[in-house]
Amino acid sequence: MTRVVCAQLAPVIGDLSANAGTSTAAVEAAAADGADLIVLPELVTSGYVFSSAAEARSLAIPPGSPLLADWGRAAGNATVVGGFCEAGDDGRVYNSAAVVDRSGVLAVYRKTHLWDAEGTAFSPGTAAPPVVETAAGRVGVLICYDMEFPEMTRGLALAGADVLAVPTNWPLMPRPDGERPGEVVTAMAAARANRVYLACCDRTGVERGQSWTEGTSIVDPDGWVLATAGPGVASIAVDVDLGAARRKTISDVNDVLADRRTDVYRQF
Repeated sequence: MTRVVCAQLAPVIGDLSANAGTSTAAVEAAAADGADLIVLPELVTSGYVFSSAAEARSLAIPPGSPLLADWGRAAGNATVVGGFCEAGDDGRVYNSAAVVDRSGVLAVYRKTHLWDAEGTAFSPGTAAPPVVETAAGRVGVLICYDMEFPEMTRGLALAGADVLAVPTNWPLMPRPDGERPGEVVTAMAAARANRVYLACCDRTGVERGQSWTEGTSIVDPDGWVLATAGPGVASIAVDVDLGAARRKTISDVNDVLADRRTDVYRQF
């Protein structure tokens, strides 16, 4: 079994030092709880609601930052996927996620689909999201709005991902009483359609007037929510069987990947 932990935190806009301490402590606590894979929120190093592109740039850090190395050291034998404001080596600023373990940074993914005002602060990534071979299994990485595009989740499933780690900052949206957040419904559908686990780590707190969904959830390959965090700073942990994500059959004769009709899809 693989223990997946999502740590729903409340980063403080602009406070790199406090956010470093909070996120590293969360990694350390999850590792002490036996985590194999630890997921942190989107932009957990910097906060999200920037006043300007210049503010985002002032809070950007490179993948070689000591903060990401600290996550790896705190993780013990686990792998961490966490969001950070990246100072790219090309001079641009990206909304990124790092895959880190005790050996260092294994991969960096730059968010492809920018939400709302993000385009004023960030450049969109141009590379496909990675599937990283880790001690915790084959981990695919998306960031928040990326998950709304079926091509992204399907592509990672086709590339062999067992679990999709999705750092998010889901802004609170109205919904009917008793209904799950729409983003969680999307995660459920993506998990079921691709027979993979999804670990979506949202944030909490109010930042410059913006409230968050606090929808941190872990979803199984049948599309059912195994755990959700609810309001406030919280951590959820689930032991999962990655073998379930490697079995793509849904009946004696049907396989969600093998049954694809790409000959038809090309006609669109």
